[in-house]
Amino acid sequence: MKFKSIALVASLLAAGAASTLTTPAFAQAKEQFFPVLVYRTGAYAPNGVPFANGYVDYLKYVNAKGGINGVKATFEECETGYATDKGVECYERLKGKNGGATVFHPLSTGITFALTDKAPGDKVPIITSGYGRSESADGGVFKWNFPLVGTYWVAADILVQHVAKKEGGLDKLKGKKIALVYHDSPYGKEPIALLTERSKMHGFDLSLLPVAHPGVEQKATWLQIRQNRPDYVLLWGWGVMNSTSVKEAVATGYPREKMYGVWWSGAEPDVKDVGDGAKGYNALALQHGAEPNAKITQDILKEVHGKGQGTGPKDEVGTVLYMRGVSAAMLSVEGVRRAQERFGKGKVVSGEQARWGYENLALDQKKLDALGFAGVMRPVSTSCADHMGAAWARLHTWDGKKWNFTSDWLQADESILKPMVKQAADKYAAEKKLTRRTPEDCQS
Repeated sequence: MKFKSIALVASLLAAGAASTLTTPAFAQAKEQFFPVLVYRTGAYAPNGVPFANGYVDYLKYVNAKGGINGVKATFEECETGYATDKGVECYERLKGKNGGATVFHPLSTGITFALTDKAPGDKVPIITSGYGRSESADGGVFKWNFPLVGTYWVAADILVQHVAKKEGGLDKLKGKKIALVYHDSPYGKEPIALLTERSKMHGFDLSLLPVAHPGVEQKATWLQIRQNRPDYVLLWGWGVMNSTSVKEAVATGYPREKMYGVWWSGAEPDVKDVGDGAKGYNALALQHGAEPNAKITQDILKEVHGKGQGTGPKDEVGTVLYMRGVSAAMLSVEGVRRAQERFGKGKVVSGEQARWGYENLALDQKKLDALGFAGVMRPVSTSCADHMGAAWARLHTWDGKKWNFTSDWLQADESILKPMVKQAADKYAAEKKLTRRTPEDCQS
């Protein structure tokens, strides 16, 4: 009888435990899964690490502030080493985990090209903020791609406008020599179409100088520059290639003030080892620059690092690429928040529902300021036709110790970009046998 009583008690306790686990208070936590493709190793690690840290820290910050309307942001990193094949492996491994991926940031134009064909079948959106396929700004063809806040055609166009302004007008570019020193990859080749179009329009001589991965050997490239003495050098590098280019410019006597990098060639790791030698070097800022005094920076320091939860070193917070990661994570989260407005506030949204959120972003300045991004970013507004949402940038210049903004806000010329985007998107659609989205599909 004693053993039967013990068994009965055990049975009741087990039943009680089971019922407790299924009560609403202990139901499965509401979690929104954000896979994080990173490269913390390899030749591009110095640039990849701060981005990854900023991205993850922002997700931690969102959770510290109560999640996305009560939904916890979860994440898992996967190391790509900036290699396309590894990036695809990471995508395949993570796309179905933890209820399904919300969105992917490939953080590589090569990986973006590979995933562009996969995303529609898997119904997972891809954000390529400031990189990827320039024509994917056309949401009528690229339903799942979102090059939010800028593409390489935007970057190249703004740089041409900026140097033209320095010369006294676009007409003054005729006969000038502009050299593009670029990473010999899909990333580095992206601006060529826009620069070629602009060179035809304004009569400047464009020379294309590819640099092989990872970019540590550039002697031949800079020998050509020393011989040809271009009026301007545009740098489309990444990782160690950038600092190598600046060092070669110093060695060959090419004036750094005549060098203009894209936004992936304008962060602290690109110039800090050169120090005063890099003084005067310019680069685009993908809206934000180094933002040590921004409210969002101070909030992360308080809510994440202040509680011992920081992903990387504290003195990295607010640097250029760290802020790039923070901004990318903010866009990821705000797309989900926007989707919740349609599919249910406080609910976990699917990748397909999140896609609708990214296509209907409405981040006006008031919202950005409330998020802590005052002075960091301009409004972003997307639609079925426009998956980029903003085409503005600024320039900043290295003073030997830090980056300082040295231009007003500049906007790409949409009268040039839009026809190019549509033509390239139509070509892609023809190759892939795709039809443009219908008005009905734009509502889905």
